[in-house]
Amino acid sequence: MRGINKDVLKIIAKQVGQGNRSAEGMKQIAEWIRSSGGYRWVGVYEVIKSEIGVIAFTGTEAPAHPRFPVTQGLCGAAVASKSTVNVGDVRKDPRWLTTFDSTRSEIIVPVLSAGGRVAGLIDVESDRLDAFGREDTQFLESCAFALPPLFAATPSKE
Repeated sequence: MRGINKDVLKIIAKQVGQGNRSAEGMKQIAEWIRSSGGYRWVGVYEVIKSEIGVIAFTGTEAPAHPRFPVTQGLCGAAVASKSTVNVGDVRKDPRWLTTFDSTRSEIIVPVLSAGGRVAGLIDVESDRLDAFGREDTQFLESCAFALPPLFAATPSKE
């Protein structure tokens, strides 16, 4: 990643402004994030009271766990801490839920609602160790900051 891609952030903001929370709209957002960062795989997840579920993803395969308890995995850790989780070697982290056997590092960024609840997650995976640096974190957090209106546009399942 080479810094924050402001063009992608503008495109995401436009999509959010249109309120397009459809699976296809969310897949477009995931794809814009993936292509802008040169990432291998990006997933957008919703977080409800007791469960995390994939809304959309890019890449060639669906995640091994499309739905799982909110207390599990690195995604669960991001929900619990309400902060970004960046793991340089997932195989050394006991919280990791295998999505793909080829994953070596993962970064998960929470999407916070206006009330401070984690409403969604951006999950990015790489087949390289220590793949995500400070610029990736800044870019992905900027994307997550733009997304809350799409999660507020649907009835809460809390």
